[in-house]
Amino acid sequence: MVDHRAQVEDLLAGYRRSREQLGAVQRSLATVRETVTSDDGHVSVTVSASGTLVDLTISDDAYRVLRPADLAALIVGTTEQATARVTRQAGEVLAPVLPADTDPAALLRGTADLSAEELTPAPQEPPADLPDETFEDKSWMQSGGPRDARRV
Repeated sequence: MVDHRAQVEDLLAGYRRSREQLGAVQRSLATVRETVTSDDGHVSVTVSASGTLVDLTISDDAYRVLRPADLAALIVGTTEQATARVTRQAGEVLAPVLPADTDPAALLRGTADLSAEELTPAPQEPPADLPDETFEDKSWMQSGGPRDARRV
């Protein structure tokens, strides 16, 4: 005779172990951060395991040395570097709890179970022809606007 109670207890124990392991992974991920400083030292960024920018430091002289567009590009590029590094760190934290054939970096990017075709954006349909707009000097009050509708 099969002892169903023992099977249920085993299942519940396995579930509790999985939950504890998941909690430990989440706590570890919450501590993962990566800070990168640009080569010229003007920008320093820190990102979290999810790639969220959590700190940004811009040197005082960056505003004098760099044009706004160049500073913006430097911030974005430095953030991309930090995000790539933190993704590797987060992948190392996740790898032990993932199935063997799962790519942790792809999972973190949200692309783990998508094929290359699914990741390629579909071609955009050209917008439907819209009626030609006219820029004539007309007033809705003189040509069938809301007041004309009330007179019916």
